Amino acid sequence: MPRKLYRDSIKDGTMNLDLNDKIVSALSWIIEILDRNHIPYKIGGGFAAKVYGSPREVNDIDISLSGKYFELIVPEVKEYITAGPQHYLNEKWDCNTLSVNYQGQDIDMTDVDTLLMTNLEKTEWMKVKEKRLYDAVLTDINGLKVSIMDPRDLLSYKKELGGEHQAVDIHFIEQYIQANY
Repeated sequence: MPRKLYRDSIKDGTMNLDLNDKIVSALSWIIEILDRNHIPYKIGGGFAAKVYGSPREVNDIDISLSGKYFELIVPEVKEYITAGPQHYLNEKWDCNTLSVNYQGQDIDMTDVDTLLMTNLEKTEWMKVKEKRLYDAVLTDINGLKVSIMDPRDLLSYKKELGGEHQAVDIHFIEQYIQANY
């Protein structure tokens, strides 16, 4: 799809992404659970970057939400849980998480209330919730109403991560912001 039409499709709240069937199926499944339980969430990571124009393939579905909702989610996803709910800590992340694999598709849910990450240089821990300044962007993706992280918050977040794939995402998110804000 030409870039201008792609941007226009986001602006009017509807778009079709080239996603494989397992991603669409897993996205539909988890969003139905979140919506039915009235759980506010934001999809971030590579999926959100793809919404804002990144050409990279989506590997997993990263969802930020309050960990207080894990107790509502666990009974509905228990047969698909691969980790958690549990505390996760490494040199980059300190948070509570719940990970599932639905029909071959990984979905990682992170408790935004506990989420700490280090800056790019790994010299300082940051409370991610305090860095998110914007409401979610609600859009229709492939016929599914989805809550996506605002591109300005996603850009700020991705700039604190390392790796070539982050640079690709950053480039396209910056282009999207320049054209739309």
